[in-house]
Amino acid sequence: MDSLRGQTIVITGASSGIGRATALAFARYGGRLALGARRMNVLEEVAEQCRQAGGEAITVRTDVIDLESVRALARAADETFGGIDIWVNNAGMGVLGPYAAVPFALHRRTIEVNLLGAMHGAYAALPVFRRQSWGTLINNISIGGWCPTPYTGAYTASKFALRGFSASLRQELLGWPDIHVCGVFPTIVDTPGLEHAANLSGRRINPGPFLYTPEDVANTIVGLVVHPVDEVAVGWPARAAQVAYTLARRPTEWIVGSAMSTVLRHADSAPPYEGALLNPVPQGTATAGGWRERNHVPSARTLTRLGLACIGAALFFASVAYARR
Repeated sequence: MDSLRGQTIVITGASSGIGRATALAFARYGGRLALGARRMNVLEEVAEQCRQAGGEAITVRTDVIDLESVRALARAADETFGGIDIWVNNAGMGVLGPYAAVPFALHRRTIEVNLLGAMHGAYAALPVFRRQSWGTLINNISIGGWCPTPYTGAYTASKFALRGFSASLRQELLGWPDIHVCGVFPTIVDTPGLEHAANLSGRRINPGPFLYTPEDVANTIVGLVVHPVDEVAVGWPARAAQVAYTLARRPTEWIVGSAMSTVLRHADSAPPYEGALLNPVPQGTATAGGWRERNHVPSARTLTRLGLACIGAALFFASVAYARR
């Protein structure tokens, strides 16, 4: 990964969760980081951690729904470091609840952050990439861009649209072989996302025991810079959901919809919560959301390895028993 040393990386939504983990991952390889988010006090903490990890870092207060704010982030990176090598559109939000029962302002803001925020990032980064004749644009999309879920209509719409937008840009840039547009599709990740998301479902949501870590996603993003691919899943459930939805759309919709409805029906009640959609909130500043710790489970990657090891052992002993017979 020596090729990452001295590379300039711009990351939106860098104050917590996957964005924070990604900033630290690039810093460990000597990256030069321009970090954008709304919470400057938290962003400064991330920048200091990046410097201690071996990278350089600047911070710019950035609200991705404002094109000029995103352009200011791009200018700061370009002027400070002399270009932009990697742009990570990571900022994302969501709202949970029956579509018609959620104030439309929250649906609109979800689209603005997830879709228009990424479009603003691309609009700011691509002119620099074309000037240089190289660059990597990475959109953090989510499993929601492959398989829809109920009670998340605006989130699902934004993620399906972001996947299409990424594909359109790749087609447009066919004549620029060293400019790459990549999409990352994480499964459920243990981040502060639920603390930041709006919840109008009336139910308290627990993401369950099978959770990947923010570092799993961050390492995937770093890997895309070295070996760019169009789309990459983080966690086998994301790829399984894509295949299932492609091959058996109606059964998959029924299964996912029924499962989500069952989870909500049995969850504890909770008051309405607008989260950080409209305004920043002080909570949720770490990389992890603490769900694995509260549920007393290891990461999904570890659980998968244990499961494969158990299956392998069972097959081995079964084959030995069969051979003896």
